[in-house]
Amino acid sequence: MVRSDRARGHVPGAEIWLGTRTPGTEVPERIDVIEAALADWPVIEAAPHDDAVLLAVHDHALVEHVRTIWARWGDYGIDRVVPYLFPTAGMLGDLPLREPLAPHAAAGRYCYDTMTLVGPGTWEAARGAVDVALTCVDEVGDGVIYGLTRPPGHHVTRTAYGGSCYLNNAAIAAEGLRRAGHARVAIVDIDAHHGNGTQDVFYARGDVLYASVHVDPGAGWFPHYAGFADETGIGQGVGANLNIAMAPGTGDMRWLDAIMGIVERVMDFGATAMVISLGVDAAADDPESPLEITQSGYFRAGELLGALQLPTIALQEGGYHLPTLGSLVRATLEGLGR
Repeated sequence: MVRSDRARGHVPGAEIWLGTRTPGTEVPERIDVIEAALADWPVIEAAPHDDAVLLAVHDHALVEHVRTIWARWGDYGIDRVVPYLFPTAGMLGDLPLREPLAPHAAAGRYCYDTMTLVGPGTWEAARGAVDVALTCVDEVGDGVIYGLTRPPGHHVTRTAYGGSCYLNNAAIAAEGLRRAGHARVAIVDIDAHHGNGTQDVFYARGDVLYASVHVDPGAGWFPHYAGFADETGIGQGVGANLNIAMAPGTGDMRWLDAIMGIVERVMDFGATAMVISLGVDAAADDPESPLEITQSGYFRAGELLGALQLPTIALQEGGYHLPTLGSLVRATLEGLGR
């Protein structure tokens, strides 16, 4: 297990949900329960890495915003960075997207929702998660390695953050594997929600396959606007994007059938390495999805993916039911053959 002490520094405090401040589920205690469940596993502390791979995945302006916005935040009567104005295409029309001077306006330039708040330790934790992902790239060899990345990352696009994510750890790991010599990399996303950010990063590329099984965004689930079956890539990326949207109440059997379909696509793609966005929020007790997957379902998903026998990096994404979070993560990793 690769970890970083900086992960606990990010304390969102709350989410702004439909205009109301509500308790958040992406809390530092998630780290504690996962580490307790894996207490008998060897630990590798994340090594510092430069920004080269990070800036190959994300626009420099986004990275600078996440790095500096807390220090620039004014006395607005709220203790976290919260966007209030979003420069959508409907607002701007044919006008250029400018860089606003006011920090409270800049927040909506780079964040696309109101639930992903920035506090004093957010940048350090997010940047620490990047180091976890890149240390996994350094250490994976021909085996399987788990990176305890917090905050999660798969909702961050090239240019914007959201969905309780700030930098895209899985995309950064995949780009790192490409730079390490892997010709074709597969990202398999089993988080309950579609990884719209990861899809965006690689949507026009044919060297990285993005394959996701997730709750149907058309049934009213985040991210709402992405994650549909007809999103298959553009340009050189045509055919390198696979979305399998599942109905609420899906359960193990149909979910595992979808995982098997992804395994077949990874084989057809000819991947030489794999990154798993390991969200366990599709579990039956999790407050963030209705898919009702069991612990044995997660173990079997790990077995199916492990049968590919690829160098594999599993990075933590969602999973918010603290009493079962650790056992779900461990079950998946044991299925993988860790």
